[in-house]
Amino acid sequence: MKANYSLDMQKQITVLEGRPSLLLHSCCAPCSSAALERLCPHFDVTILYYNPNIQPEAEFFKRLLWQKKLLELLALPVRLLEAPYRGEDFQKAAAGLEGEPEGGARCTACFSLRLEETAKTAQELGFDYFCTTLSVSPHKDAARINVLGAAMGARYGVRWLCSDFKKSGGYARSIALSRELGLYRQKTCGCVYSKNNSQQETIL
Repeated sequence: MKANYSLDMQKQITVLEGRPSLLLHSCCAPCSSAALERLCPHFDVTILYYNPNIQPEAEFFKRLLWQKKLLELLALPVRLLEAPYRGEDFQKAAAGLEGEPEGGARCTACFSLRLEETAKTAQELGFDYFCTTLSVSPHKDAARINVLGAAMGARYGVRWLCSDFKKSGGYARSIALSRELGLYRQKTCGCVYSKNNSQQETIL
């Protein structure tokens, strides 16, 4: 039976005690917008902006700027942790996978890289849960993301909040919020390989 990660997240939320802390990996402002609406009523959320896949470096900082602007516009009590730009992390993870198709093994390695950094940071800073905005995209495999997230949670001893933020109108809501707030919304995930993928107009 196919897992329903959106429903599973709601089940996890219904049994929460108090307001646990959650470290949310965010790939960009648009993807985090609708996710924050769902999470903030239940968790004390801190965003981790760690995206070494984004190229060039100027694009990384442009998306970081808009992540900050989103938090200002939404006026939510959300903290932001800014990881430094470490493009070499992604290059190392993608080594040997340069020829993989979009959505293939290279993307799995990229998901794993970012989720491990989030789990590790959550452990070091004492967060109760961690999660990612990546599942809001209709072009990203929520099952793969959740399997990797659960594995990283087990490795670092931090609870993984399963999710499929695209479901229940989540992706549509992220588009609506992006338009309403005038957010910068890019057409690719940011890596050089997605930019070279002329077969797909948008992979966010």
